[in-house]
Amino acid sequence: MKFASFIDGSRPGYGIIDGDSILRLDTVAGAPQDLRAYLADRFPDLTPPEGDLKAVRLADVSLLPPIPNSGKIFCIANNFHEEGKAAPRYPLLFMRHAEAQTGDGGAILKPDVSDKLDFEGELAVVIGCRAHRVTRAEAMSHVAGYACFNEGSVRDWQKHSSQFTPGKNFYHSGAFGPWMVCTREIPDPKRLRLESRVNGVVKQQVPLDQMIFDVPWLVSYISTFAPLDPGDVIVTGTPSGFGASRNPPEFLFPGDTVEIDIQGIGTLRNMVAADPQAHSDISQ
Repeated sequence: MKFASFIDGSRPGYGIIDGDSILRLDTVAGAPQDLRAYLADRFPDLTPPEGDLKAVRLADVSLLPPIPNSGKIFCIANNFHEEGKAAPRYPLLFMRHAEAQTGDGGAILKPDVSDKLDFEGELAVVIGCRAHRVTRAEAMSHVAGYACFNEGSVRDWQKHSSQFTPGKNFYHSGAFGPWMVCTREIPDPKRLRLESRVNGVVKQQVPLDQMIFDVPWLVSYISTFAPLDPGDVIVTGTPSGFGASRNPPEFLFPGDTVEIDIQGIGTLRNMVAADPQAHSDISQ
């Protein structure tokens, strides 16, 4: 099953993808208020309730990130094997907040304080039930599903200090979606292949078995120091080929279209737009 969150007019909702429609779970009597709460209430049995579900056409709604209100979003860097580069003993971790992402079809906003907005295609792991100090063998029983992630980075702000936080959390600088695919449909994410495209041109392409730290390892490691709760997200890292790694560097500007495609999950597609909000008087 594929679960999506969306806005229908001004009303948020969530449901199950059914072809070109979404079967609404939010309109069922007594339904949890959002997909994050639905996971907390129903995982691991995510089977929809019996009876007819109201449907809405995908074309008539705006998709949100699958979990629009994740409590914690952990992101991983340096997580793909590269020729001539030693693998780290531990991954580099940092955090994003929920408002730093838009959904499939939403605009990625280029801030006017920088011309170094970058793209990073990644696999997102959605937690289904609380995981605290779990072993690698236990880890996958806590995972609800997977999605695509564009971990957009504002590179110069990322390098203001040794902490990545400013460059990783500009409003709607990244994207998450188009939906969450349940783990029962993807029993082994290492068999998947990721591809990133900018304006139709392939920029990143890698099998996910090239990860240094796989999904069970990451869930176990992170849960050792931070309890993971339903709807929390682990973004598993990007291979080389992102804009800052290219010669010359290639950054994103308004009008560019970025696609993150992972077989078995789908394609996350977003256009870049100028952030309409005026910047502050903080200098670069």
